[in-house]
Amino acid sequence: MQISLLNDAGSLEFGVDASPEVFGRAYNEALVHQLVVAYQANARGGNRKQKDREEVRHTTKKPWRQKGTGRARAGMSSSPLWRGGGRIFPNSPDENFSQKLNRKMFRAGMCSIYSALVREGRLNLVADFSMAAPKTKLLADKFKSMGVSSVLLIVDQVDESLFLAARNLPHVSVVESPHADPVSLVRYEKVLVTRAAIARIEEMLK
Repeated sequence: MQISLLNDAGSLEFGVDASPEVFGRAYNEALVHQLVVAYQANARGGNRKQKDREEVRHTTKKPWRQKGTGRARAGMSSSPLWRGGGRIFPNSPDENFSQKLNRKMFRAGMCSIYSALVREGRLNLVADFSMAAPKTKLLADKFKSMGVSSVLLIVDQVDESLFLAARNLPHVSVVESPHADPVSLVRYEKVLVTRAAIARIEEMLK
């Protein structure tokens, strides 16, 4: 199993050997969908809050008398049937949205995503990626010369210059190999991985 190396000029060079267990698996759509949904669900803050009929601000006075008006009976304006009334089953801030995903399923799903990216030509290797100065323009020009615009850069270790240069680019994300998540891998058009990072990815997912 080989992955092409992308140079600074944007052309593909020789292939680098990679583990077929990580980058040569068949695509499992159901597992990838479950992995992405679980990751997004676990990122939810659970901070939404609604009021029940006890918590809404209202008066306890009966709106009108029980009989003789021709209207339906009403006890107080906090009824869930009324506009501005409390909810019957309100959302609470302590609601848990997390989903459990086994470690074996997570590794298999990540390998499936990496393998699909390699087959589609969206994942390439770079020899090394470092910045001489923390300048956003320098990094933008470097990606432009490589022919990429929306890119996820996976490195072994993010240095300060690279972090400062990439944080103002809206379609560029730089992460270390253990922090590469399935949503980012699917979202970005191009994924660039350094040689040191790909060795670490193979070590984690084998």
